[in-house]
Amino acid sequence: MHILVFGSLAFDKIMDFPGKFSDNILPDKIHTLNVSFTISNLQENFGGTAGNIAYNLALLGEQPTILATAGSDFEAYREWLAGRNIDTDGIKIIAGEKTAFANIITDQADNQLAAFYPGAMNYSCALEPEAKEGEALAIIAPGFPADMARLAKFYRERNLPFIFDPGQQIPVLSADDLRSGIKGAKMLISNDYELSLLMKKTGWSEEKILENAEALVTTLGEKGSQIKTKDAGYSIPPAKPKNTIDPTGAGDAYRAGFIKGLVSGWPLEIAGRFAGVVAVYTVEQYGTQTHQFNFVEAAERYRENFKEELPV
Repeated sequence: MHILVFGSLAFDKIMDFPGKFSDNILPDKIHTLNVSFTISNLQENFGGTAGNIAYNLALLGEQPTILATAGSDFEAYREWLAGRNIDTDGIKIIAGEKTAFANIITDQADNQLAAFYPGAMNYSCALEPEAKEGEALAIIAPGFPADMARLAKFYRERNLPFIFDPGQQIPVLSADDLRSGIKGAKMLISNDYELSLLMKKTGWSEEKILENAEALVTTLGEKGSQIKTKDAGYSIPPAKPKNTIDPTGAGDAYRAGFIKGLVSGWPLEIAGRFAGVVAVYTVEQYGTQTHQFNFVEAAERYRENFKEELPV
């Protein structure tokens, strides 16, 4: 099945702070905040939601198509993606702009502070992918807000199954855009904080969300994830990482693992457990596209964690 991945493309600067942010921020002085953190490690990597999801899908043997925008400095990143059998024809280059970049600082409690420059992500990719019902699965991850709203409507009108993943763009998207993105979605996916923010903004409860989407998937960090449908609910335990060097990109890897399960026709709870397995590969390395594995290795790790085989 053809997998369409809409979202951002970015260069990431990932930094470690060898302490806790909370030890350096005085609550009674928050109105005059002026804090500097000395960093112990710096890594520069390829990233962005679309790039990260597509990278993990490629490791799992899929050939995803990215729909996104990038700047005139994108060529090395394009070569990296193309070299991993990822279709880059849906990436629109914005002349005179830089590719988006993020500066991310993580403390010893896995809290993160980030500064994000959108650059080329401020522009529409203006694409309407050619795909027929039953031949494609799409994910709408955080990217240019107008494209997120437009693609949800496009997929819905053409009966193409799509996952709505508004994430960091929840504050930017209107309540109507968020409701429209959920309506008809195969799945709404977010972390628990994002879900609370989305429900507050839309005025929709989990029950109302499930009247409009087939499933609600909520990631819970080291506690695993939850999957809910109208008729069932599953608490998904986390897979065990060998270490937790850097949590950046774990959510994108989880999404790729879940998509692999969906296109493979697995039950939701198995797809969720497999998604957790894929996510741990990311936390074990600095960066979001620095880990390596293949489907056979991931299947074996699934067996080790959950004491069962993946469906054939």
